[in-house]
Amino acid sequence: MFTKQGPTVRELAVQALSSTERGYDLLAPKFDETPYRTPDRVLDAVTRAVRELGPFDTGLDVCTGTGAGIGVLRQLCRERAVGVDFSAGMLAEARAALPPGSEGPAVHWVRADARSLPFAPAFDLALSFGAFGHFLPAERFGLFAEVYGSLRPGGQFVFPLGAPPPVGSRAYWSLFGFDAAMRVRNALWRPRFVMYYRTFRLGDVLEDLTQAGFVVRLLPLTDLGLRPDGSPRARLVVATREGQDVSGGS
Repeated sequence: MFTKQGPTVRELAVQALSSTERGYDLLAPKFDETPYRTPDRVLDAVTRAVRELGPFDTGLDVCTGTGAGIGVLRQLCRERAVGVDFSAGMLAEARAALPPGSEGPAVHWVRADARSLPFAPAFDLALSFGAFGHFLPAERFGLFAEVYGSLRPGGQFVFPLGAPPPVGSRAYWSLFGFDAAMRVRNALWRPRFVMYYRTFRLGDVLEDLTQAGFVVRLLPLTDLGLRPDGSPRARLVVATREGQDVSGGS
């Protein structure tokens, strides 16, 4: 499905009937052949925008998956980049794609749940791509608080956020239908597979980031295009842990 190298319909069905963690373990070997991987144009646009916010010494990719965000951090960080994910299968693919000894900052992989990050305040920069649909709205504040606690004073948490599709558009109904199907699946089947597209709304996200202690601003990602009304199709959320940066990083 998607490409000849991608998962079959049967494989996707088995994944969908598994837990979130087990589902990604199963999908991992073929994940980068699916549309679920963050497109390179998004990664490139974020890299260009975040470079203007640096410099950075250390970076954390939250829910790294197969390591797309580590590719961004390796371009932005001078000393160290860490990818964290709860799926052993996804981390295995990430490690294989970036063997030890590669040029750039030191790279480390950590298996952990993002809702309980095992880090002291050690990072100048944290980012995440495409993972927030795996967290229920009630978990979002706790997730942001964990990232906050992993950043040094002055550290920044960044991620792209697309504008919602127009109400009534094909994209709107497609996302609505997917979320509705997932709600039915999770009501009828255990273990749950948590993946929703319409629960990460900008207003709620900004409120939770602020309550977690961040100071937040939005930057337009104009490289990703404009909507018919002239507004950007995507923005970069920049959440800063205020305070003096004792590391000399960001």
